[in-house]
Amino acid sequence: MRKLIVVNIMSLDGYFEGPGGNVMALPMDESFDRTNLEHIQNADTVLLGGTSYGMFSGFWPNVEQDPTFSTTNREFSKRYNAIDKVVVSDHVESPATDHPWADNTRIVPRSDSYEAISQLKRQQGGDIVVFASRILWNDLLIHGLVDELHLMIGATTLGAGTPIFSGDHPALRRLETRTFEDSDNILVRYAPFDAAN
Repeated sequence: MRKLIVVNIMSLDGYFEGPGGNVMALPMDESFDRTNLEHIQNADTVLLGGTSYGMFSGFWPNVEQDPTFSTTNREFSKRYNAIDKVVVSDHVESPATDHPWADNTRIVPRSDSYEAISQLKRQQGGDIVVFASRILWNDLLIHGLVDELHLMIGATTLGAGTPIFSGDHPALRRLETRTFEDSDNILVRYAPFDAAN
């Protein structure tokens, strides 16, 4: 059975993004980029909500060929372009036929999402990784479909913004804590207490 792993960055005071939806207020440094690359290399499916898909599909496809980006980000883009993507949304349309993600993106309506994700998890293969997509993964966490949360706790406070958690989610247990020589960020890996690991 495959694991569904949520990967997000958050502030010390628990925000997913700053005021006005400003995600760039978070310290997305090289440690953040490297761990994202590790996650996508261990996965064979990326699961996204509609808003995150819209943002990422307009940004990541061209990074692979852009020398102004770091080697880590170019490798991430290359893998992102190749990996299967499942988007849970009632409003997103399939990418245009000339888009780099056209052949490996599937749109799933919200009404079918629990069953579709359960089926994905029952298949053989690598991890299913969720980047950003806070509304989607909070719902999946409440419904027992998230196996692990890998939260990069950024060394900053925002004071306001969008809280990373919403709803009546299960208690979490810490599995691992990672620090980085070149960063003040910390990566903490959690699992719901009732998750089978």
